[in-house]
Amino acid sequence: MMLKKIITIAGFFVLLIVRAKAQQAGITGNDSSINVPLGGNAWRVDKDTLGGKITDEGITDWSDKNAAFKIYVRFGRTGKVNLYLNLAQPAVSGEIAIAGLGAKQDIKLGQKTDQKVWVGEWNIRDTGYVAFDIKGSSSENSLIAQLNSITFSGSAVSSKTNYVKDNEGQFFYWGRRGPSVHLGYTVPNNVNAEWFYNEVTVPAGNDVPGSYFMACGFGEGYFGMQVNSPTERHILFSVWSPFNTDDPKKIPDDEKIMMLKKGENVHTGEFGNEGSGGQSYMNYLWKAGNTYRFLVHAKPTSNGRTEYTAYFFAPETGNWALLASFSRPKTNTYLKHLHSFLENFEPETGLYTRSVQFNNEWVCDNTGNWIELTKARFTGDNTAVKGYRMDYAGGVTGNAFYLKNCGFFNNYTPRNIYFDRPAGGKKPAVDLSKLP
Repeated sequence: MMLKKIITIAGFFVLLIVRAKAQQAGITGNDSSINVPLGGNAWRVDKDTLGGKITDEGITDWSDKNAAFKIYVRFGRTGKVNLYLNLAQPAVSGEIAIAGLGAKQDIKLGQKTDQKVWVGEWNIRDTGYVAFDIKGSSSENSLIAQLNSITFSGSAVSSKTNYVKDNEGQFFYWGRRGPSVHLGYTVPNNVNAEWFYNEVTVPAGNDVPGSYFMACGFGEGYFGMQVNSPTERHILFSVWSPFNTDDPKKIPDDEKIMMLKKGENVHTGEFGNEGSGGQSYMNYLWKAGNTYRFLVHAKPTSNGRTEYTAYFFAPETGNWALLASFSRPKTNTYLKHLHSFLENFEPETGLYTRSVQFNNEWVCDNTGNWIELTKARFTGDNTAVKGYRMDYAGGVTGNAFYLKNCGFFNNYTPRNIYFDRPAGGKKPAVDLSKLP
């Protein structure tokens, strides 16, 4: 009996010590914790590209003390959080500065440092995205640190905390790209839509590299404009093959997309990785703030194929330009599932906001009757559906629909809702018989 009392008393004192350490770190019995992998939630933000990078394992090869990284987490509840660094290995030597919400902590690492390092406590005063900046302040050798993840523990952590949780399905890649958002246009029933017209305006400052502003999407392809680099921009038109593969070399000959014609200075070929098919693009340095017009045509033929043709109008030239015309086998359809979308295809720019406006959508049926489209459904991709990223929005501004994504803004738009824009009654000023 006495032995049992001694064990009980010893256990009580151990519990007191554990509680004391927890209280010193600001942890209470009601707290939760999350592990935020840096491979899907961090970006390098300084100009240099050497001495530290983001990989699936987190921050690796960090030898430049001037390298700066930014991590984003969206908190759905206010309260306290304790921040811990999870190191890939204990044998590191350097100093790291961590800042967020106006507070900063300096951590000195050495050969005896544990792999899990408590940094300090932060007060989450409002819900929404919080950015944490990590930078080396000094280094004793070539390796500052290898960081796998960050742990947050405290009363602000809840099931409503949003971040990329794991790399299942390559979500570190998709999460760093950011959520894609779409507008699905409502077309009246029993309309054989032979033509689809849309106008696109990218507001000044929103032409971020990696952006694809897709104007005229349909069941078998898409047509829009990209920012490929600071000096290169594409007008891109693609049609998927009916053969389902990400490798265009595997498409049987009788299911390949056939190019019928292409415009001047237009490049054509095949594409893969997100389905496969025929692709065309024109190098054109379009300008943010200007409005561009897109027109796509689809017509079934008697041999069990459908022909798709895309035209682009730039205000700088004042003319309609042919992109390309493709013939798709095993297809007998007019234009269906009409949509537009906004996506970022460059993970390194997933922390910058971009937006686009779509206006004056029309279809022309196979009898020559033009119909204005004023209703659209707002949706998001799987990154949005999973709640890994919540920086997406859509709606109506003036007479136009708009889409917005990336950049970790807080006011997101609920998915799967409908928007109605005011009808303009401005039928497209295009003579279909005179197109190239």
